[in-house]
Amino acid sequence: MSTTPDFTLDATCKSYPLAAAPCRASEIAARGWNLLADDLAFPLAVLSRTALAHNLAWMQDFAARKGIALAPHGKTTMSPELFAQQLAAGAWGLTFATAFQVATGVEAGARRIIIANQVVCDADLDALDALLVRHPDLTVWFLVDSLAQLALVEDWKQRRGSARVFHVLLEMGIPGQRTGCRTLDEALALARALAASQAVQFDGIEFYEGGVARCDSEHDAREVTALVRRVQEVARACDGEHLFARERILLTAGGSAVFDLVVPLLQAQGLSRPVEGVLRSGCYVTHDHGNYRRFLQNVEQREGLDASLRPALTVWAMVQSVPEPGLALLTCGRRDISYDLEMPIPVQLARRGERTAVDAPAGWSVSALNDQHAYLRFDAAAGDAGTPRVGDRVALGISHPCTTFDKWRWMPLVEDDGAVTGAIHTRF
Repeated sequence: MSTTPDFTLDATCKSYPLAAAPCRASEIAARGWNLLADDLAFPLAVLSRTALAHNLAWMQDFAARKGIALAPHGKTTMSPELFAQQLAAGAWGLTFATAFQVATGVEAGARRIIIANQVVCDADLDALDALLVRHPDLTVWFLVDSLAQLALVEDWKQRRGSARVFHVLLEMGIPGQRTGCRTLDEALALARALAASQAVQFDGIEFYEGGVARCDSEHDAREVTALVRRVQEVARACDGEHLFARERILLTAGGSAVFDLVVPLLQAQGLSRPVEGVLRSGCYVTHDHGNYRRFLQNVEQREGLDASLRPALTVWAMVQSVPEPGLALLTCGRRDISYDLEMPIPVQLARRGERTAVDAPAGWSVSALNDQHAYLRFDAAAGDAGTPRVGDRVALGISHPCTTFDKWRWMPLVEDDGAVTGAIHTRF
């Protein structure tokens, strides 16, 4: 059960009204604020409450229909409130990248946590040991991909004089990309060492398929399927030598782009004991307007779906200047919004003084970002309807939500009419 506490919002939080008194997040709805009434300062990252609720239910239903578990990757949002919602919706556990992140997940109520990364630092092993002592009902798995890493864990155990046995997963990787064993022989040698070690318990296998995806359905299906078969071969070999320690073999994969293609691994048959298949998608919770939206169109086609996830995160900015025909400057920049994959995408326009938003005019685009400015390009010959004016509000969609969340300490939850009815905070 979540133990996430209420939190205080005040003028030290970016875009909280400087003249407003502090309030608890649970009290913000009582303020009667509305996004389109300019009650809060711009720029402002906001979350659609209805889209969030839809996405939480949709992904949980997907996992249930496939007979697999869901451990959402928490690094996307690092929000205790969103973690609590994911767990309440039925998530098996949560995934993180660092020991620091794990502590926030534990506070939010997670008792099964996968660190989808190697742990190599004494301080991080100390931290995990302390969390496990503090929470006897907690299980944490982390990844191992080399004998050198295993030696560091064994050395920590010896130097600390600790009885701790860490739960671990062997990571399979992709040549030329990031972490993970490259070959069957390498993986088997490591698996045998893990099974024999007194410092770890070898519970299963992990991999990440996102590195081979190109948003080309034929290519992605072929390459991910080949990777799945490689991992299945390793799982069968380890099972054949009775190297796994658990009664249920833990197999886990799945980013947010081609998560449907790893389901056959997570439903693995033909092993000597049952499989616990765990999907680790994270960005589904807010989805996006660019990168993941394109990938999800392919998922929808492969799965025969009419629709799936909805963009829930936007950053609203105000037009502050129209210094020349075809160019407007918005009050939003690199400090406020994702730009690691592509520029923000104008999706809605609310004229100054209006309480309704419409689709942004076709052809509007952001060509560049400074620290605090976005360069909005438009057709200078488009007429009044297609020309931004100073004081207008523009909603910017994002491509890749992770690097927008880490730019905000808090975000309001808004209804479809712009009413502010809640808030979340982040811990990056």
